[in-house]
Amino acid sequence: MAVCSLFPSVRCGLEMAILNAIAMSHGSSLLNILYPLRERNEEKSENLASIRICALIDSSGTPEEVARIAVDLVEEGFTAIKIKVARRADPVEDAAVIQEVRKKVGCHIDLRVDANRNWTYEQAIKFGFLVKDYNLQYIEEPVQHESDIIRYCEESGLPVALDETIDNCPENPLNMLVKYNHHQIVALVIKPTVIGGFEKAAMIAQWAHIQGKMAVISAAFESGLALSAYILFSCYLDLQNADTCKLMNNSPASSVAHGFGTYRWLEEDITTDPLGIGRNPSTGFIEASVADATHLLHKFQMNHNFIRRTFTGEKVLGYHLDLDSNDFSFSVNVQEIGQRNNLRNSGSTILFLHGFLGTNEEWVPIMHAISGSARCISVDLPGHGATKIKNCDDDKAALRSLLSIEIIADLLLKLIEHVTPDKVTLVGYSMGARIALYMALKFSDKIEGAVILSGSPGLEDAVARKIRRAKDDSKARSIVTHGLQLFLNTWYSGGLWKSLRSHPYFNHIVVRRSVHDDLQGLAKVLSGLSPGRQPSLWEDLKHCKVPLMLVVGEKDEKFKRVAQKMWHEIGHDRDDAVSKLHQMVVVPSCGHAVHLENPLPIIRLVRQFVTSLRSVKLQEKGNVRDLLIYNQ
Repeated sequence: MAVCSLFPSVRCGLEMAILNAIAMSHGSSLLNILYPLRERNEEKSENLASIRICALIDSSGTPEEVARIAVDLVEEGFTAIKIKVARRADPVEDAAVIQEVRKKVGCHIDLRVDANRNWTYEQAIKFGFLVKDYNLQYIEEPVQHESDIIRYCEESGLPVALDETIDNCPENPLNMLVKYNHHQIVALVIKPTVIGGFEKAAMIAQWAHIQGKMAVISAAFESGLALSAYILFSCYLDLQNADTCKLMNNSPASSVAHGFGTYRWLEEDITTDPLGIGRNPSTGFIEASVADATHLLHKFQMNHNFIRRTFTGEKVLGYHLDLDSNDFSFSVNVQEIGQRNNLRNSGSTILFLHGFLGTNEEWVPIMHAISGSARCISVDLPGHGATKIKNCDDDKAALRSLLSIEIIADLLLKLIEHVTPDKVTLVGYSMGARIALYMALKFSDKIEGAVILSGSPGLEDAVARKIRRAKDDSKARSIVTHGLQLFLNTWYSGGLWKSLRSHPYFNHIVVRRSVHDDLQGLAKVLSGLSPGRQPSLWEDLKHCKVPLMLVVGEKDEKFKRVAQKMWHEIGHDRDDAVSKLHQMVVVPSCGHAVHLENPLPIIRLVRQFVTSLRSVKLQEKGNVRDLLIYNQ
């Protein structure tokens, strides 16, 4: 199985389970599998019988109120505290909180702050100036843009930690990390479930240790079971760091307080045994016990009293809709997943549109992943899959009466009216992206937003349009004359598919492209929806009233240039509600077929986009309760 076919959290869970199973089969522990203590200096295990824990504070409240919480945590035994910032109107207010906390807890407590990329560069600089004398261990992700991190380090002089910056690092992260080898970047905050497991986390941590930086393992509201594995993994990394320091003749590294303070935020847990975090009688500090974590993993029992529901996977509903558009009648093949009346899904319907030669089936894995937060619908576009054009029996007449983007858009509008009275969000790829963009620009009263994957607004130049029409008409005739298999061989030999050809499932993808029975329909679509025939939308982009997310593959040079030009034309920097929701994303390690080559980022991006649209909608309605539920 290709690595990119697993969610990072799933890969992390599988690694965790496999390592623990290996340990159990050898009558050992997860820590001993990672770091065989019998073969090393066992005194290290005594020194690391527990690990330090960093407490977490949400900084809502007055400076005095937050400081009182911090004092209580210090009295409880915490030696490190992280405070969330950048949630107030002015960085000055956040700085006042930090100043008061430091004043009350003293200088012996490690104090960290986390901005979660919520500040502009100017806001982060203002905050840094006000807290530069308050001995922060580090500030986590102070600025919105990765490109500003090094500049911030140099101008502010504050120690900085990376978190979100490394969340989406490639499978081999070292090439990406090297640009952050700045002495003011003092820590990397690593969430194993987010980056994709222990193997990748260990690689990042080792790089940090070699550079003399802290590697802080952090949780994302996991259960006691996962936290127990994290505790042992953190202990392993600390042992590895000690070895690295010795090998490099450096002074022994100070102990690191790892980011497991979220354990206090969960009222219930799935484990019957309590998590082994508490005051260490020997030190008087709040620490996590390595022995207790090992015991919980070995003797884990599910606490069924706190299981609210189980999820077994929702079946895809398939059906046909008979719809008319202009002189055409269609039987449209539809697939749907996601509860229609779920509060979380209310008003959130996503319509997925495939590219030329695709079918609605290629969206099903992505729909499954998103169906918990939206109603997901995909269709076979005319000429594709099981959708039938019902009134074209005469072959010559079929070729003469071309489909057009206007006819397809009208058909989809009728479909939308049939499935929901509300607006929908469109997700389109390639040809489907051109259709989605056309509908977003022409029918903003029906479209909530559009995710444009490898899409284009068409051709502006009249000569280029004429040449493209001729080429696509010739290809259309080739489909009918020579058959689909020969056409596929020629089609996928083009430069646009260079990256896709290296995909491990390329042959399977091509085979699935050969299932189309309606060659006349395919020819109609190829000619009728040619970029040489569709109206150019470049001028319309300047007046866009619908939020757009432009997505393109890193290796797709042609469409990266198109996306950059579109990004400029839509006026993303205008100060209005729609422009603030526009996004452009370059997805790493893939080419034109971005949703097939690297689907996990697409899932995350679509979720985030739909959530942002939904949040704005609820805020406009003043529906605070629904907004809180939806964003949980």
